[in-house]
Amino acid sequence: MTSPRRSRIRLLPLLAHAVLILGGVTMLVPLLWMVSTSLKAPDAVGEFPPEFIPREQVTWRGYPVFSLKVAEPAGPRPPPATGTPADGLVVRLRTGAGYAEVAQVLPGGRLGPAFRVELAPGVLTPAKVVRLRWSNYPEAWSALRLQHNWLAWDLPYQVNLGFAKLGPFRFPGFPLRNAFVAFYLNSLIVTVLVTGGAVFTSSLAAFAFSRLSFPGRDRLFLGYLGTMMVPAVVTMIPVFVLLKVMGWIDTYLAMILPPMFTAYGTFLLRQFFLAIPRDLEDAAKMDGCGLWGVYRHVILPLSGPALATLTTFIFLGTWNSFMWPLIVINSMEKRPLMLGLYAFMSQYNTDWPLLMAASVMVMAPVVIVFVVGQRYFVRGIVLSGMKG
Repeated sequence: MTSPRRSRIRLLPLLAHAVLILGGVTMLVPLLWMVSTSLKAPDAVGEFPPEFIPREQVTWRGYPVFSLKVAEPAGPRPPPATGTPADGLVVRLRTGAGYAEVAQVLPGGRLGPAFRVELAPGVLTPAKVVRLRWSNYPEAWSALRLQHNWLAWDLPYQVNLGFAKLGPFRFPGFPLRNAFVAFYLNSLIVTVLVTGGAVFTSSLAAFAFSRLSFPGRDRLFLGYLGTMMVPAVVTMIPVFVLLKVMGWIDTYLAMILPPMFTAYGTFLLRQFFLAIPRDLEDAAKMDGCGLWGVYRHVILPLSGPALATLTTFIFLGTWNSFMWPLIVINSMEKRPLMLGLYAFMSQYNTDWPLLMAASVMVMAPVVIVFVVGQRYFVRGIVLSGMKG
């Protein structure tokens, strides 16, 4: 016989899997609602209970079509037509006090005699069919327009080279009028530059903190690591004031340079670099490699999983960034995607199908990056377990 203790031990994994599945399904509900709403008509968004499969009411020459559920209507009723798609369906012509005037669609597209039915619960049920509005996506793509050129920038400084003076510089930009294309390009430019710069600076700092010996290294690292304990909202205003003094507000530099340095990335890569055997570094130095050669040819090639993980994290965080661009960007043509989605919302009205269609298009690169980088996560976990 199986003891109660063994039975409980066997039930624990099943219970854990059930909780994980329930949590996963719960997290999928907002995603399904977003995709479903992106394919609906504007008047179908506020229906209750919500329908995840987009359906629209059938119409006949502009009149709404209903399914009649009453057995004996309050008036003469023609025999139901058979053999046509309109079997059992009626068209509501007008509505009065407590009644509705309806007519049945006959073969050949004609209407039968009108008769009245009492408006009771369940008497007239809207006849709906599945209808996916794929047109919401091209409409969302071209819904917003720009008033000024895209990628216009200026450098208000003058550089004195001794023999010549350069600046201030101003680039007029490109006459791009599709705002959503500009949002996409802005997000790509900012995300790629921030991700590449953050991975580069974090790897250099991690290499210094893990492979080089200099006075105060560990204390300096602890101080640098302590900046992670400071909430971002505390440093947001000082950084904004500094950028304003430098004249960088409402520029791409304000979105790129501050997020390019991350203590978390330095900590993550330093811990991975410490696990690399020093024998490989010594062998590279014997072959004539300097510090840059060790960093370039030994440390980076062996840190692929950690670099891929950090790249994915920074890419997702920068792509989904909203608060910082909202603070430093004022021009419509410089907005990234997350801030550009805010333009679909007005003070009095929001076109939810177009907003959700735009959100699905914004989410596509994130899903691609996650799917590509997922195998590196698993590989990093396996390598971490082997090195432990």
